Amino acid sequence: MSWQTTLYLLPGILLGLTVHEYSHAFCAWKLGDNTARDLGRLTLNPIKHIDIIGFIFIIIAGFGWAKPVQFNPANLKRPRLDKALIAAAGPLSNFVLGIILVFSMRGFTFLFYNGYISPDSVAAEHVYYILFYGATINFGLFIFNLLPIPPLDGSHIVFSTLNLKPEIENIIRNVGMPLLLVIILVQKYVDVTIIPIGKIVMSLTSFFLGLDLSAI
Repeated sequence: MSWQTTLYLLPGILLGLTVHEYSHAFCAWKLGDNTARDLGRLTLNPIKHIDIIGFIFIIIAGFGWAKPVQFNPANLKRPRLDKALIAAAGPLSNFVLGIILVFSMRGFTFLFYNGYISPDSVAAEHVYYILFYGATINFGLFIFNLLPIPPLDGSHIVFSTLNLKPEIENIIRNVGMPLLLVIILVQKYVDVTIIPIGKIVMSLTSFFLGLDLSAI
């Protein structure tokens, strides 16, 4: 990955992770638990949410993490449902943010083709790529985090839905992280696609952008 591509990626990664974790905190607060708010997580300040190691991993390895948002299930009125809602809030926020960025691209394109932006503008080109990478990153966060593999948000949704016995949940949690790492490493270093996240991301981006990006 070139340094220029990395710079295009940084705003989308920062924005995506920040909005994701804020949404977890906001949802928990709205459902009656103040834990995340009291820990200073009910904020859009990236410093409160970004884990440096996880952030670096996203840039160099294509996967990573932010600081997890804590909440107390005892403060929730409907623990099973509310835990699922809190888990879903993060990925859904990335989906919405991805749509917003795609439509920002469409607006940007409209201004460009109607002469409001100079075709020779280098700054305009950079802005367009930042929006594009920001959209794809957020769609990627949406899909990736909904996978039902611990410790991803999708697993919390599944656990809340199925109401499994604690010992079974613990077994799945212990297997989840190694399984996730194997999937990521196989997809990255072996020519085998286990979960076609990239294709789904391009399909979503193409759909909302109204262009065929399948060749990218």
